[in-house]
Amino acid sequence: MQFRFKTLLILSLFISLPKLSFSQDSELGNWLIYIGNKQLNEKWNWHHEVQYRNYDAVGDLEQLLLRTGFGYTFNESKSNLLLGYGYILSENYVGLSDEKISVNEHRIFQQFITKQQLSKVSLQHRYRFEQRFVEDDFKMRFRYFLGINIPLQYKKDAKNPLYLSAYNEIFLNTESAVFDRNRLYGGLGYKFSEHVKLELGYMNQFFETSSRDQINIIAFVNF
Repeated sequence: MQFRFKTLLILSLFISLPKLSFSQDSELGNWLIYIGNKQLNEKWNWHHEVQYRNYDAVGDLEQLLLRTGFGYTFNESKSNLLLGYGYILSENYVGLSDEKISVNEHRIFQQFITKQQLSKVSLQHRYRFEQRFVEDDFKMRFRYFLGINIPLQYKKDAKNPLYLSAYNEIFLNTESAVFDRNRLYGGLGYKFSEHVKLELGYMNQFFETSSRDQINIIAFVNF
């Protein structure tokens, strides 16, 4: 009964948040994210994700991102090397008008993830190199991601602990201007099982001359 009550409480918080953000007259966006991982065997995995990004709480599409790839795990499961592909549909506003244009992007990427454990704190480093086919243009970009995970209910036999999550990711172009953007994120997560966890977070995305805030709702599924 206690577990069921906690589960319903966490789910209602996640579901109600988009409605709360919609009621505020602000430029706060909302990203709905699904990240899945299928373990094919001890070494190989299939990564897949869907991101539905809105300028507002919901209904004003900013970007739809579909990403997939196959990875190989080594170094006692502490490192993963992955080759992937992504399709990105962006709906960009034209200047200060209400008019939008659609931009299609196909992306090939290579990434390397390595993990560290410092007492109760888990660290993840991700290095990603992207080859981007944006309409008729070709671009390349490097990304470095540092993630931190801190359990709030640290018990060896705990199956569904709360945790804090934070990350910073910087994006660098291979040509000028080199700096593309930086993302800073902090969130609260709930681990339902070894296979499913849900995260609610707040992210600031900083560009060269502007910044933007997003509410992130993220589902992680391993199967």
